[in-house]
Amino acid sequence: MENTLLDIGLTGIFLSAFLSATLLPMGSEVVLASLLLQGGSPVMLVVVATLGNVLGSLVNYAMGYWANQGWLKRQKPDVMVRAEQRFRRYGRWSLLLAWVPIIGDPLTLIAGILRVNLLWFVGLVTLGKALRYIVLSLMVL
Repeated sequence: MENTLLDIGLTGIFLSAFLSATLLPMGSEVVLASLLLQGGSPVMLVVVATLGNVLGSLVNYAMGYWANQGWLKRQKPDVMVRAEQRFRRYGRWSLLLAWVPIIGDPLTLIAGILRVNLLWFVGLVTLGKALRYIVLSLMVL
């Protein structure tokens, strides 16, 4: 797997980060750590991973923004309820936690449902996700 990861490099981390930010269960942290350990550029990997992860979150936002509300209520109701409660309690600042497993993806979906200002959404989600990848990189190196 390591040779394959090194061969796909930035494309691999982008795809991994993008998919892991959508409602699909996947983690980009292992891919990032592997590429860092193989000598990949920490700055480039963090930038590309953040970009992919934020774009994946924008997919969730768009799904929430344009989704059928009845369909959404049938999707993992306990996770969605917790995410909405957290969002309503902490407001848009909760988007800094969009990187947190289990609640992060539903938070970005809820943000779309509640029609959070797109600039605030992108700014807060980018900040939170970038910090996560930076901390992970520092831990690996």
